[in-house]
Amino acid sequence: MESKIIIAETERLILRRYKKEDLQDLFEYLSDIEVVEYEPYKPLTLNETKDNLDWRIGTDEMIAVELKESHKMIGNVYMGKREFEALEIGYVFNRNYWGHGYAAESCRALIQQAFSNGIHRIYAECDPRNQNSWKLLETLGFQREAHLRQNVYFWKDENEKAIWKDTYIYAKLNADE
Repeated sequence: MESKIIIAETERLILRRYKKEDLQDLFEYLSDIEVVEYEPYKPLTLNETKDNLDWRIGTDEMIAVELKESHKMIGNVYMGKREFEALEIGYVFNRNYWGHGYAAESCRALIQQAFSNGIHRIYAECDPRNQNSWKLLETLGFQREAHLRQNVYFWKDENEKAIWKDTYIYAKLNADE
């Protein structure tokens, strides 16, 4: 059973499927306004986090990141399957663990695994204002392919007008490895 939930291991991290016991750790970062600032959702309540955790347990696209040392779940990497042998990558981490290289370490392991399994392309979309996110992508060897102007909105203002946002698109090819 244990081998089915572990996807990869790094020096400091266990990358695995979600489990019911992750509720408090997940709530800790999904309820943080600074963590979800660029996400298409507002900070979650505990009940919303329970529903979200059920979804995470049921999908193989969300990968929990756990510290080996303490067994605390500190964030996640998203690896969504797309057409043409491609994956979309994304990541959200507990703010208390930013700046320690955990996102880079977990993404590197999952990217390497995906490419060795025949994936051709991995791409990411991020808000140009989220400098930490796109700098991480560049550190991982992704190249900026596009800057889409006002292509998406998650929220509306008090007059029900869309609050448009730009998007950067980054990608890395298996051939880049």
